Amino acid sequence: MKALVVRGGWEGHRPVEATDLFVPFLGKSGFEVRVEESTSVYADAAVMSETDLIVQCVTMSKIERDEVAGLRAAVAAGTGFAGWHGGIADSFRDSADYLQLVGGQFATHPSKEPGECGGDETDNFLSHAVTMTSLGREHPITTGIDDFELTTEQYWVLHDDLIDVLATTTHPVRPWHPWHRPIVSPAVWTRQWGDGRIVVTTPGHSLDVLENLNVRTIVERGMLWAARTASAS
Repeated sequence: MKALVVRGGWEGHRPVEATDLFVPFLGKSGFEVRVEESTSVYADAAVMSETDLIVQCVTMSKIERDEVAGLRAAVAAGTGFAGWHGGIADSFRDSADYLQLVGGQFATHPSKEPGECGGDETDNFLSHAVTMTSLGREHPITTGIDDFELTTEQYWVLHDDLIDVLATTTHPVRPWHPWHRPIVSPAVWTRQWGDGRIVVTTPGHSLDVLENLNVRTIVERGMLWAARTASAS
């Protein structure tokens, strides 16, 4: 089994350090791991055809048309695609083809009450629950994981209904917010794309969140679940 780790983009999400947390796990799980610092590898059909799993951590940034075409073709042919937070759910904002592939896109992360904001990233660190769905309580990625609390960015996600939601998070209404009822966003989802499997985990802004036992378990199980299955070989 071959895994391709693609990392880069906005440095605030620590793409090198974050992916380095999981490279040893992939090795212990039987993967030969290749690490690339650019999405140009997606346009290499030979590499992509022999890749069983792609782990992407590239926040924002740009992707060329031939690169996203190569990524889409590989996933449709059975290559798994997995990632967390902005590294997969806030990548390549101007690529409609990428957004369609993933099925959900970061829109915002609501902040604290304005008077409590000090102008740094912690303005957006809110205590919130990650709640398992009925599907999530039975799915191999999340089975046995109870609802849990985090204090970090809470992603508001725009999404379609081709995703299978394993966990959600609810954005409440506060007096300083312009919305008028609570908003439920997917926090963990899977997606079938051709013969390929996609897994997105929205928590993961910082290393401490990725090291949270629940989050880390979901990411690790998700990578294994997404990897090419025998039927897609």
